[in-house]
Amino acid sequence: MENRLYPVESRRASKLALAVATLAIAAIPAGTALAQSTGPFTVVENGRSYAQLQDAVNAIGNGSGTISIASGTHRQCAVQQGGSISYLAVEPGKAIFDGVTCEGKAALVLRGREASISGLVFRRMAVPDFNGAGIRLEQGNLTVSQSWFSDSQQGILTGNDANGRIVIDKSTFSGLGTCEGGGGCAHSVYVGDYGQLRVTRSRFERGSGGHYLKARAARVEIAASSFDDSAGQNTNYMIDLPAGATGQITNNWFVQGRSKENYSAFIAVGAEQKLHPSDGLLVAGNDARLAPNLNRETVFVADWSGADIDLGPNNLGVGLKRFERR
Repeated sequence: MENRLYPVESRRASKLALAVATLAIAAIPAGTALAQSTGPFTVVENGRSYAQLQDAVNAIGNGSGTISIASGTHRQCAVQQGGSISYLAVEPGKAIFDGVTCEGKAALVLRGREASISGLVFRRMAVPDFNGAGIRLEQGNLTVSQSWFSDSQQGILTGNDANGRIVIDKSTFSGLGTCEGGGGCAHSVYVGDYGQLRVTRSRFERGSGGHYLKARAARVEIAASSFDDSAGQNTNYMIDLPAGATGQITNNWFVQGRSKENYSAFIAVGAEQKLHPSDGLLVAGNDARLAPNLNRETVFVADWSGADIDLGPNNLGVGLKRFERR
């Protein structure tokens, strides 16, 4: 079956995510960063470089700016207290934040107006309460593009910001999640009560516990992404919308693996509370199946909200029931 293309809304947000790197590079005066560089973290607007990322963040303060991050393994972290900051890898995939967290939370703790991350790698983040993340977003808008999160307790974890927007594009989440802690599970991505979440062209794979994508956002747009659970260990849902949501889940690819803590559904809606309406949530154009040689029965969309979900055409493999009201 050939899936129809269901257009994703908020094209303005998509263009913002794709333009982060282009705008930042264009802002660098020719030769400035190299000529004045004395550290791996350069504030693009003035060419000043710092040995510590926190010093570069502090230099921007409540203003706006871009920090260019050199290739290499950086065993440090930073807290953004205000302002609007872009964190840009000079070479995508080669600027690596490895195993160091701030405030017992994440490599980047963000509570400014806005943050944009492009081309960075976050790996091996762990803290005593089992929710160590690459990024902890506490307020404000966030754009993540072409970045990698791996082998950590969590990839991205957010607080609540009903007026905030999160955009994740062309990024990979691997080997994330755990249910070891006494306070509940950590997930590959967990988004609190945000206004809008948009995930496009991203890959979720090899989960190690919890859900791949759990979001309490009022509106979600999850499109053109893959959820490959074939090598997952003790995982749960692929997408969990525990408080309900409107928007769309379209043109994604799902494979459920053998090692599951809960294999009862691929997508769950309203399993914990009815914080947001879910009427009109579009689930269409997706491809979902069980891993090869796996014989079980499960449900593609399980709904606790009682809402009028718009369940369009989806290509479902053997053993998958289209919909179940719970």
